[in-house]
Amino acid sequence: MTDDLLAAVRARFDGRAAEYDTSEMHRELAAAAADFADLDGVRDVLDVATGTGLVLRALRERDPALRLSGIDLSGGMVEVARGELPDAVLVEGDATVLPFGDDTFDLVTCVTGLHLFPDPDAAVAEWVRVLRPGGRAVTATFGDIDLSQHGGRHGAEPPPYPTHHERFRTPELLAAAVAPAGLALARHAWWSNGDDRVLLADLLPA
Repeated sequence: MTDDLLAAVRARFDGRAAEYDTSEMHRELAAAAADFADLDGVRDVLDVATGTGLVLRALRERDPALRLSGIDLSGGMVEVARGELPDAVLVEGDATVLPFGDDTFDLVTCVTGLHLFPDPDAAVAEWVRVLRPGGRAVTATFGDIDLSQHGGRHGAEPPPYPTHHERFRTPELLAAAVAPAGLALARHAWWSNGDDRVLLADLLPA
């Protein structure tokens, strides 16, 4: 069943890769997440569910010296990202089995990806594994939304697979979701664009 879900997610985002960057919401949210991230002492960054690399591009604008890596299930998305970020390490793969060693990154980012993972708990545990001591994670998750409608906006059809928005839509719920992996919510902010209200969160080892 998980393989079928991953295949459905991959197919949907492969189909959106060519036009994904045309969304003003996608571009502005990536910039907001990059601005929210604390880059003090950060050199190595991993963006999980990187898509076309919008967050990595925004982080590069803040600090061109950052060493950037990204992973996404969609080969189509990764291909676009590689065209924009030729010096980054960009791989196609499953967010719950990261192909990176322990203690590799200072910062992990995941912008509007958590709700898509069939096993988000495994994905968060992987962030903790690849983070160096003192590292942090930054997430962006959709807040109070109409779950029956979300996914059909921004030019996309509603997804043909289950999502998990309800687990991450408030600071309290997000904190509870990441606690078993050993992360704690350090600070948060809300970002809005039209009907979208997004929770930006800074997560540190508890």
